Amino acid sequence: MSFWDDAYRATPPWDIGRPQPAFVELVRNGELNPGRVLDVGCGTGENAIFLAQNGFLVTGIDFVQNAIRAAKARAAERKVKVDFRVGNALSIESGKDEFDNVVDSGLFHIFSDEERLVFAQEAARILRKGGNYFMMCFSDKESTDWGGPRRVTRREIRQTFSRLFKINYIHDTLFATRIHNTGGRAYLTSATKD
Repeated sequence: MSFWDDAYRATPPWDIGRPQPAFVELVRNGELNPGRVLDVGCGTGENAIFLAQNGFLVTGIDFVQNAIRAAKARAAERKVKVDFRVGNALSIESGKDEFDNVVDSGLFHIFSDEERLVFAQEAARILRKGGNYFMMCFSDKESTDWGGPRRVTRREIRQTFSRLFKINYIHDTLFATRIHNTGGRAYLTSATKD
């Protein structure tokens, strides 16, 4: 059993029971392209369900079966249609489908340097030209006192994505968790496939 399987036996600290506020703002600001969204590393589906409730056609993937099971149950309970699948973010099975947007809430910061490059290529591959990638990860400004995933610098984000994407912005934001009172310090990145 992996760390991730074990984390979903209870309620993991990142499962806050609602969408991340930064992603809610993206929708309110009209930043996502209309159409299809892939929520990669969707966990229990709160962001994906929120996006579907706001008119997007959403697919959510996560490699933890318990997370996908919980996501499907939440979507059914709320009568929201989302295509939740067990899948690997480093080898995304999308068939011939292309997405208008890819959202990543807390996945990028768990990858090794090599995996980050593979992931960026996968995100670019499944996005249509002009498609948008939105990512939130813990920033290097967040304390390491509590452990958690590796922190990410702006430079690392640019180095990983700038070959395949136009970086629109990397903003400071807060990552809501069950262990932070106000949220962990994070970066929200917007990038468009060239």
